[in-house]
Amino acid sequence: MGKPTVHDIAREAGVSLATVDRVLNARAGVREVTVRRVQEAISRIGYVRDLSAANLARQRRYRFAFLLPDTPSQFLKGLHEAIDEAAAGLSADRLEIEVRHIAMGDHLALQQAFRRIESQRFDGVAVMANETPMMRDMIARVKARGLAVVAMITDQPHSERDHFVGIDNLAAGRTAGVLMGRFVGPRAGKIVVAVNSMQARDMVDRRMGFDEVLAERFPGLVALPTIEGRDNHEVVARVTAQCLDNHDGVVGIYCAGAGLRGITEVVRARGLEEKLVIIGHDLTPHSREMLTSGVVDVIINQNAGHIARSAARVLKAQCDGVEVIASQERIRIEIVLKENLPEGDYREEKT
Repeated sequence: MGKPTVHDIAREAGVSLATVDRVLNARAGVREVTVRRVQEAISRIGYVRDLSAANLARQRRYRFAFLLPDTPSQFLKGLHEAIDEAAAGLSADRLEIEVRHIAMGDHLALQQAFRRIESQRFDGVAVMANETPMMRDMIARVKARGLAVVAMITDQPHSERDHFVGIDNLAAGRTAGVLMGRFVGPRAGKIVVAVNSMQARDMVDRRMGFDEVLAERFPGLVALPTIEGRDNHEVVARVTAQCLDNHDGVVGIYCAGAGLRGITEVVRARGLEEKLVIIGHDLTPHSREMLTSGVVDVIINQNAGHIARSAARVLKAQCDGVEVIASQERIRIEIVLKENLPEGDYREEKT
């Protein structure tokens, strides 16, 4: 016996094919009692809808906006390129993706960006932004209008977003703590911790995880108060230099976000490459060069290509009302050393 069809549903429920179509596509004009009769028939005969075929038949297209911070970060440049690649690869699934860079600290620009998304009939939004009351309000606003919302790279856990796509940042911070303790060895000392902004959830989680591990396993290492670079490597260089001037006994630097360029400039200028353990995040042209030269010891990476494809798949699943495949969308934490540095473009990995 073949798979049940819409004809079988209509016969089982005693209704027309047009009525079955209205119920399957949640259209108005069907009495509640009839909707229940059709749904019960679907359950009895075990009908499973082929959403891809249904969407193709209806010529369904999906329009997604990806909102990224407007900064000169090499990681964000690579992420933008990965999103473009994902869009090209998913075009056969009738997905259209548009990347927009927004000055996230500019409240007016942020409001205008979300209003344009509402007016231009997008189906979903993937956003990478600091966790602020305004961002929570913007997410609530587009959710109320029926758009799917994914938080990407840095989570918005107190918002109405549908899903988070990115690594477990608490685990990433704990990983950095273990690596720092192992690489420093028996020495006691202080650790400089640099972030973009403590308004970013990924930075908060990484800092928390890092501190937990040092307290639990490496009591001889003391993490200094967080320094913020605001996505500006010149600011990072200045505050890093000030921190080194103000504290004796620094044995390591943990760069939890953007800012590695500023940190390595200071370290190289002061000839501290052999004295400090440096751990950073995200494989970029600069971090690759610093690993190769031995200035940086470890990079904790998240695959930008996997993130881009996963965000698009999750948005589509939300639009279709189907379950997300958790194992497929889990973003792995990658530990990259000079010895295992991948050749070529790390975004080529297909997941």
